[in-house]
Amino acid sequence: MSELDQFEIGVGTWAWGDKGVWGYGQGYNDSDLQQTFLAAVDAGVQFFDTAEVYGDGLSETYLGRFMKERPNITFYIASKFMPFPWKISASHLLKSLKASLQRLDLHQLNLYQIHFPMPFRSIETWMEPLAQAVKEGLVKEVGVSNYNRSQMLRAQDALGKHGIPLVSNQVQYSLVRRKMEFNGVLDECKKSGIKLIAFSPLGMGMLSGKYYSQNPPKGPRRIFYFNQLDRIQVLVKQLKEIGEAHGGKTCNQVALNWLLRKGVLPIPGAKSATQIEENLGALGWRLTGDEMTELDEISSTFTW
Repeated sequence: MSELDQFEIGVGTWAWGDKGVWGYGQGYNDSDLQQTFLAAVDAGVQFFDTAEVYGDGLSETYLGRFMKERPNITFYIASKFMPFPWKISASHLLKSLKASLQRLDLHQLNLYQIHFPMPFRSIETWMEPLAQAVKEGLVKEVGVSNYNRSQMLRAQDALGKHGIPLVSNQVQYSLVRRKMEFNGVLDECKKSGIKLIAFSPLGMGMLSGKYYSQNPPKGPRRIFYFNQLDRIQVLVKQLKEIGEAHGGKTCNQVALNWLLRKGVLPIPGAKSATQIEENLGALGWRLTGDEMTELDEISSTFTW
């Protein structure tokens, strides 16, 4: 049994220090992120997900600094190794892992993941140092990210030869990115006991109701959902109606609850204490079977 099984929700920290996609420094800064962290922890959140490439290491650095604010809390910290083309040997993974640990000021990570199945080296190649990291006590559990079904099974098989389980696959999954339901990843995760961690579970903000074709988000996010915003409004309308039926839940809270009912672990990003409060409002209640069916049907065309 993985330690991940104890969590209903986590916090993704992609935006912590990231200027390219999220515009760090324009509307929010490290002080805001500190308050975001404290709001999450004080509300009972222990699981935080980061990566060496988030903010070019700033995300890990901030998380390491903020954890000192609550020294008596037991955190579950996950990070990721990005297998860039210039990282060609097993030693690069261990070197990157140790650099992440230094930025986080930790001796051991709870979860270490391969960020992408880059084609430059085989999946099996990277499972070797990943298993070594566990054996050396640098990592408790290991996972992958952005792997399809066959890639995930290959990773699981390679790790199994070392007696180490693959505990997770972190993928983009939301009401506007339902590919994981149609390509076999979600079903295989349930079958194999692998936790599916859903990043960008709110469609990078597209499910919030804030954006539409005449008011798209700034930066690259408008490219990610190019020509999708009008289609998404139909879904947003349904989210609002369902939220009202549950005492005024927001679109984001309904969208996160849909994922909870799918049996996955969402890690919505947050840049403010207000966003943390809203995200946690997805807990403690459940959509009905009929509401799940409605949302499944209205989002069924978002198969990418």
